[in-house]
Parts: sequence; structure tokens; C-alpha cells
Amino acid sequence: MSEILSAPAPQVGNAESWTRREILQQPETLRATQALLRARQAAIEAFLSPLLARNDLRIVLTGAGSSAFIGDSLAPWLSMVMGRSIEAIATTDIVSAPALHLRAGAPTLLVSFGRSGNSPESAAAVDLTEALVDSPHHLIITCNAEGDLARRAGANTHVVVLPDATHDRAFAMTSSFTAMMFAALSIFSGIATMEARAEVIAKALADTLMDADQRMAALVEHGFERVVYLGSGALKGLAREASLKLLELTAGALVTAFDTPLGFRHGPKSIVTDRTLIVVFVSNDPLTRRYDCDMIEELRAEARCGAVLAVSAQPMEGDALHIPHLEDAADADLLIPFILPAQLFGLHASLKLGLMPDTPSPSGTVNRVVQGVRIHAIGA
Repeated sequence: MSEILSAPAPQVGNAESWTRREILQQPETLRATQALLRARQAAIEAFLSPLLARNDLRIVLTGAGSSAFIGDSLAPWLSMVMGRSIEAIATTDIVSAPALHLRAGAPTLLVSFGRSGNSPESAAAVDLTEALVDSPHHLIITCNAEGDLARRAGANTHVVVLPDATHDRAFAMTSSFTAMMFAALSIFSGIATMEARAEVIAKALADTLMDADQRMAALVEHGFERVVYLGSGALKGLAREASLKLLELTAGALVTAFDTPLGFRHGPKSIVTDRTLIVVFVSNDPLTRRYDCDMIEELRAEARCGAVLAVSAQPMEGDALHIPHLEDAADADLLIPFILPAQLFGLHASLKLGLMPDTPSPSGTVNRVVQGVRIHAIGA
């Protein structure tokens, strides 16, 4: 076990305690997740193989908040590499309008992501799928062995509980987000074939940590009032997660937004002021990368925003954070190391505002596990 994972728990009163620890442990939680999947590969594949052999199977990736953005990031990529349509639909959408999202006659594999597995919408989405779909199946990926999702059982259900270290104790999801995302990527890409890729991604994370930590701490000192994250393709979902992470960790004190580089010109660019930081997650796909670089070039030429930072696996001129070892990697492999600087920026911004990153909401209106949700019966 790594030094990070086996370190003693942070002491109460350390403002950075769990949040910082959980960001820094991600190289090791990634390796631990892949090791767990290899150990359980036979059981996972025995459950999935007959389902994936069905041409009529509908696959839906679901979760709430950050867990939903895992699906947003992975669905386009997995659809391409698996040659079948894979949808990302948040549990909050399924629960509030099940008739729009569930189809009785379509055999469905609902892939549920949940850090705690105790969100009311997570359980309700599973229950609704059971009730409204004629042939429902469930793959549950969670970080909490004691959560409601982890306790789901049945011949049509397979539960993957990730290493306990991924069950983030802090408010904001960090290592739980990357571990669940990687688990799904590995499962649907082929667990054995992900072995080498997992190590490269983990090394990219580890070798980025120090530089990214220092760079994000310095950026926060500029006192930006608005931060925009841009990403194309699979990286659009990641931009959404990055935006949420900063919003959560600063308790809404900073204005955050996300978009694609091409979409940003169509109105959302109005957000730009001289106190705006724009972060562009740059794709490795040659065509997509051209559009990303066009936006970076345009923003820098206009010189209207406070700063433009490119996060790229390939070396770039100008202000850029280079993520090493992944110059030729698929964009799906960039998802995990690219979120690291956004997590660190959120952490440092939270500290600069005098907040406690582990519990950044002074009012208590948002919580680690969502509260106050009433699940209404259909037709009631």
C-alpha cells in the first residue's frame, strides 16, 4: 500500500485536511482501482458479456452532480469505441421525468455512479428502472461498501465497490470522481488491456502534481472574479465538472461557467472581463485540437480576459500546463489528469477566501450527501 493511502487520517482543524489529501492520493487510488478490477475481472465480464452481446441493449450512464458528469465525459468516447449508442442521463433527470428517459420495451443496462451511494435520486433511479423497464439490468460503481447502492442485490445487478480510500471524506468529490470514471473506462474498454494505460495515467498524475499545485496557487493570487472552463468532445463533460468543483469549493463566491470552444463564441463569451480566467482543456485529436487552439489564439489576441491557460498533453507555446507522458493518448485517458489542476485551483481559491475546503458552505445549504429530496410516487 502506498504511503499516501496508508497515511494517518488528517487532524481536525487542518483546513486542507481531507480535500488536499484526496487530491494528492489520486495516482495511488487509480492504481488501486485497476488492481481491484483485475482481481474481479472474471465476475464483471461474466455479468456484462451476455448483455453486451445484445444489439438491442440500451446503455445509460447515470449519477447526480459530479457522478453525472462522469457519464457526460465518457458517453461520447465509449459510443465511438464500442460502436453503439451510450447515453448519459442524470439521475435527477430520470427521477423528475421518468417517462421522458425510460423506455419499457428497450432492454436497459443502467450504469450508476455514486460516491456514497446514498443519494435519494440514485436509489430512485434504480427503482424506477426496475418498475418501468421490461428488461432492466444494473452495473453499480460506488465508493462506499455501506451505501444503499452497494447493498443492491439480484441476478440482474452487479456491484463494484472501489477501494475505501476513494470514498472521499471531504465535501467535494475528487479521488472518487477520477476512480469511478477510470473504473468505467477500464470495464468498458477491457480491464486487461487497461493495465499499461492505467500506469501511464497514474504516472502523468504523479508527475503533474507539484507543478500544478504551484501553478494553481500562483493563479489564485491574481484575484480572478470569474473562471471559465472550455473543452471539446469528451472534455466538455470535464469542463462542466471543473466548473462545479470551483463553485462548490468557493461556496459560490466565484462565478464559474463551462462550454466548448466553438460554442463559447455563441453568446457565452459575453462573460469575459479583465478579471476572468479561461482554462482550455486541449484535445489530442488533431481536428478537435485545431478548434481548441483557434479559441486560445483568439482570446490571447483580443487580450480582454485576465488570463488564458491551456491544459495540454502536448507541449504548447504561451501559458500552458503540460501534462506529461500522454502526448499520443486518447482523449479518454486525458480526462483524469486534466481534472487535477481544476481541483487544485478550487482548493487554493477556497483557502484564499478563508473557507474550510472540507466543509466550504458556511450556510449548510449544500451537503456532502444531498438532503431535502422528496421522492414522489408516479401518478400520486
